[in-house]
Amino acid sequence: MSETDPPRPVPTLLDLFLTYGKIGLIGFGGINAWARRVLVEEKRWLTDQEYAETLGLGQVLPGPNALNAAIMVGDRFHGTAGAIAAPGAMFGGPLILLAGLAMFYDAYGEVPVVKAILAGVAAAAAGMVIGTAAKMTQKLKPPPALLAVGLVALVAAGVFRLPLPWVVLGLAPFGILAARHAMRAK
Repeated sequence: MSETDPPRPVPTLLDLFLTYGKIGLIGFGGINAWARRVLVEEKRWLTDQEYAETLGLGQVLPGPNALNAAIMVGDRFHGTAGAIAAPGAMFGGPLILLAGLAMFYDAYGEVPVVKAILAGVAAAAAGMVIGTAAKMTQKLKPPPALLAVGLVALVAAGVFRLPLPWVVLGLAPFGILAARHAMRAK
């Protein structure tokens, strides 16, 4: 942030709760795409870099990356109360929707049109994940070495189906070296 940029807003605990509630409801099936849009573009609570770092750390920790990121963002702004409020709001609304959808699926899941709808929703969710990754890559403009580490991870996990912990552990030293080299070059 340069000296001419206005200071970024700091959310209240209620803002954090309501915003993550919105993210949970509008991002059903693709929370990270919406979380980035809301937290970085709309609210300006985080920069692209901060969001990418938070999401990256959330990805390598055990558990769902969206949950991990919500806990970290909540903690960043409001400590333990924020670390409880953000994920609680993010998952509360979708949990109610999921219970309703589960009952609907139990009753109508074998109907051909319902199967087609679910396949279409799954494709849209996958597209959102790919779109968010592409948008983050364009905005962050990672140096070629870091981009190469990301592409190798994509191929290792996506094409060769290697277990994610092995991919992360195997590529982490290369990612760290590439990031250090990029920082020195600046």
